[in-house]
Amino acid sequence: MRREIVLTTAAEKDIPYIVELLRENGLPDSDIPEKRASLFLARSDQAVVGIGGVEILGEYGLLRSLAVLREERNKGYGQAITRGLIHHARMAGVTALYLLTTTAAPFFEGLGFERIGRDLAPEPITLTSEFLGL
Repeated sequence: MRREIVLTTAAEKDIPYIVELLRENGLPDSDIPEKRASLFLARSDQAVVGIGGVEILGEYGLLRSLAVLREERNKGYGQAITRGLIHHARMAGVTALYLLTTTAAPFFEGLGFERIGRDLAPEPITLTSEFLGL
């Protein structure tokens, strides 16, 4: 099922909500305040259904912090958020998009991502706080 969403850049007031949702999903959150400009709220019919982020690092991008509210799961929102973030990255000039996951590899592979070794990531990705230890 293809869901329509609107991504809006996270505001300062959204940070506690984003951190809480990431913690509920076992995702890293310690660098969220300084990454606010790369984070988005995903809305469907004005209601927040999830969050996601993409760090733009020149021609590279790092997809991160993707989470869907528990009550909104299995409705296609995860795919819609990912597609929206990919579109945002492309519009910003990103030619290669990376992500780190320990639990959702099959989900992202289903959207066209390929599994690679960490040693194959380009330097701008390896220098991000998420790559370095979150």
